[in-house]
Amino acid sequence: MKTLIASISIVFVSAGIVSFTMLKTKAIPETVKTAFAKKFPSVKKVDWEKESDSEWEAEFKMNRIEYSANFTTDGKWLETEHEISKNQIPQKIKAALDSEFKTYKIEEAEISETAAGSVYEFELEKGEKTLEVVFNLDGKKLKEEVVEEED
Repeated sequence: MKTLIASISIVFVSAGIVSFTMLKTKAIPETVKTAFAKKFPSVKKVDWEKESDSEWEAEFKMNRIEYSANFTTDGKWLETEHEISKNQIPQKIKAALDSEFKTYKIEEAEISETAAGSVYEFELEKGEKTLEVVFNLDGKKLKEEVVEEED
């Protein structure tokens, strides 16, 4: 009897997960899916997440590299980014980091591409303090802000 109840429970939970996944996929606006397919025609497997009321994020792999791309609900591409290793950071950027953030540890390094161009984004940590720092391709710092911890 316990086995029967457990089996029935598994079926209902599985059905619920499948329904939720299908509902989540259907909720993605066609304009967003179309814009994604146009920008990344070779990508077939995409995980979608709603970032806000007006923005969707796609997570996917290209050439074995994990990417994310953000689109507005009306299909406008906003940004594509992917992580890079420390040895992929250009010398100009490394020099700027070493000069101004020598005591910080690089927790995350990314290249972010927008319509305005590409930038390098870093999450830097020193003790309990976390910074988000952005450099242009020439090594000029464009942004530096303290990242507040989320509860």
